[in-house]
Amino acid sequence: MTENRISASLTPEDQQAVLAAIATIKEKLPFLLGLSPEESKSLPRLGDKSRAFVAKALEVATQNPDFLPRSFDIEEMRKDVELFEALYPITLALSQLQELLDDTDTFNPEKSGNCRKFLCMAQSGMKSRQMRRYLSKPSTKY
Repeated sequence: MTENRISASLTPEDQQAVLAAIATIKEKLPFLLGLSPEESKSLPRLGDKSRAFVAKALEVATQNPDFLPRSFDIEEMRKDVELFEALYPITLALSQLQELLDDTDTFNPEKSGNCRKFLCMAQSGMKSRQMRRYLSKPSTKY
């Protein structure tokens, strides 16, 4: 028999509370950007490995402003780095939440093995007794 990994429900009130919390997050971060797929692909990504490099680059730029073009704004770079650092724990927390949502969605009945088996058997005209016997076998290929 297939193991039931999740047995839960989400009340409409809880759903609305979660959506309100998400709306609050968006409200508190009005500067967030939406990039086109092309823009997203063309821009470099800053991750864990880049954080130390960016901090060092800011330090070098601050100590040696004469090596930079006059149009380079060190204070704007500092603001960007500070924003990146402030957003980092939020990004991490939301990424972990997204992973939990994705993992939970894996057990969505529409995606579960039993549902797929059932639909395939129903389409093939298999009788209900045969379906019950077939579904009770773990990881049977359909």
